[in-house]
Amino acid sequence: MNLTGYYLRKQVFSGQTASMPKAKTKYIFLFLRIAFVTAGIIWVLVWVSRGDTWSKITSTFHQMNLGIFTLVLSIFVLSQVMVGFRWWLLLRTQSIFISLAAAVRLNFLGWFYNNFMPGSVGGDLLRAWYVTKHTEKRFEAALSVFVDRIIGLLSTLIIAGFFYALFLRNQADAVTFTGPSGPLKFLTEYKWVILLVIVVLMMVFGALLLHRRGRVLLQEAWFHIRIHSLRAFEKCKNALIVYSGSPLTILAAFVLTVSLQILVITGFWFLGKNLGIPANLKYYYVFFTLTWVLGALPVSIGGAVVVEGTLAYLFIHYAGVEKEAAFALVMCQRIIWILASLPGAVIHLVGAHLPKDFFVDYDKPVV
Repeated sequence: MNLTGYYLRKQVFSGQTASMPKAKTKYIFLFLRIAFVTAGIIWVLVWVSRGDTWSKITSTFHQMNLGIFTLVLSIFVLSQVMVGFRWWLLLRTQSIFISLAAAVRLNFLGWFYNNFMPGSVGGDLLRAWYVTKHTEKRFEAALSVFVDRIIGLLSTLIIAGFFYALFLRNQADAVTFTGPSGPLKFLTEYKWVILLVIVVLMMVFGALLLHRRGRVLLQEAWFHIRIHSLRAFEKCKNALIVYSGSPLTILAAFVLTVSLQILVITGFWFLGKNLGIPANLKYYYVFFTLTWVLGALPVSIGGAVVVEGTLAYLFIHYAGVEKEAAFALVMCQRIIWILASLPGAVIHLVGAHLPKDFFVDYDKPVV
């Protein structure tokens, strides 16, 4: 199927009525993401204000060694440099010879946007757009960003699955859907609340169906879901075709990614030990990787609330960690992410992500 042609035909037939719902859909999803993060922050503030929770959290942070925190931050920044190197390898596989420094700068720029823009794919789109300014092979350059992201996600899932199967699957305290604190028990306890939410959502959906503009909005939302699904399928197909001749490079990228993620998670384990968290390292390898994958879903801004809430829940209910200590750990991760994003902000402000002649001859690629 010619996706571009299909999309253009759809735009022609839908006319002006398509552009308005498209813009509205975009802003509605943006509003929902911001509302989700805001609700999560409000809930945390209410929880922290109860009893002596704040004093316990403060005492947990006070016992943290700033040297260990700095070491973990340095490890994470180094891992981002190596991720830039991984992307540089993928680019060279397609004979795109931008400098390693440019690849690292663009990676930090993408990481900054991942943490401060709605949805973690925001930085990937920006990285894909800017790398095309460094080369005339625009299709291959943009596709390399997609392959780089897929390698990162698959490596993360491999680590989570491997350590779960190795350490947690056959243990009594394994992460399961059943048990005293499993998600199914949560569903049972709050079944009437969940049922009420489902009824409200169905009523909203029915109201949209009854309203003409609502039907147009739903039609456009479904259309965009189909379009993005087709685009993702085409990207996967093109990636298999383009990179099938470089299996060693893909393998090297996977090995590098797994090594970096294990190094970063081990650093967080040292930080957790410093915070007084007695949880075994095996929990870190499973819980951190799972939440990183969930954070990639475009339901919040930079995975905020999703990553922190899920990670804290897993440590509290399955590793026996105190709530205040778990909160301190997840906040340390977020602070490290934000601090590691600052180089990307500087790179954007000074224009270091652009080719040297971009402003002089912006329509021609750099040779």
